[in-house]
Amino acid sequence: MGSGTGISCILTYSSQMPPNMKRPVAVTIIGWLFIVAGTVGFIYHIRELNTGNLFANDAVWIELVRLLAVAGGILTLRGSNVGRWLLIAWMAYHVVLSYFHTVSELIMHAVIMALLVIALFHPKVAVYFRR
Repeated sequence: MGSGTGISCILTYSSQMPPNMKRPVAVTIIGWLFIVAGTVGFIYHIRELNTGNLFANDAVWIELVRLLAVAGGILTLRGSNVGRWLLIAWMAYHVVLSYFHTVSELIMHAVIMALLVIALFHPKVAVYFRR
């Protein structure tokens, strides 16, 4: 693949980039997807909270998981290695949860997880997290 096509177009950063390098497009897309997904999920599930007893159901834990997605997205956009790992852990958690649901859901989450790992740990992107 040439340097101007396909995935290499998204990941166009030399391994010798200076500390003030621009954020890779793949990181921007992934970070914002997690921020949006976490925010939408948080808003959607907030109505399930029982204000009389916050731990009456799983809503508090669901909301916490949604906030972790937002935090991971923000940290990833800022170039934090912790944010990158938080997004991987968040998706791994969903792969495990999917095991208890349908096979198609498990496959979907596993594919998303694989793509996430490939995108966030690609050598040209990994430089962004080492600055």
